[in-house]
Amino acid sequence: MSRRKKGRAGDDSNEIDLTPMLDVVFIMLIFFIVTASFVKEVGINPNVPEPNNNPPPPDAEPNILVRISADNQIWLLEKEGERRVDSRAVRSNIERLRAEFPKAAVIIQASGKADTGTYVAVADAAREAKAPNVVLVPMGNE
Repeated sequence: MSRRKKGRAGDDSNEIDLTPMLDVVFIMLIFFIVTASFVKEVGINPNVPEPNNNPPPPDAEPNILVRISADNQIWLLEKEGERRVDSRAVRSNIERLRAEFPKAAVIIQASGKADTGTYVAVADAAREAKAPNVVLVPMGNE
């Protein structure tokens, strides 16, 4: 009978102590957190002018105004009024307006809810049309 008592007592001592393994895991976790390099995301740094409430002088060269609505529609302001333009036709329209006004800057008035890709497409089209200045202006009513 004494053998059975010793056998049962021996079963309890066969458990594995997990404390040293947890210590090693936490030390490794701290090591990886300390040595990890965090990358800062690069974003667009638009050229946004300071707000100016003064009207332009009457003899000033008119600018080319392109408006991007919240649903990514592109609108071009002309003498006749505002008309919707396809993203593939932005460059040709800006080139046509630059022929009329060679020193005109392109002002892109973009909604805060519009996609960045739409703004980039319009800005690239303006630069391909050799516009001297491309300026982003946020919409005032948002």
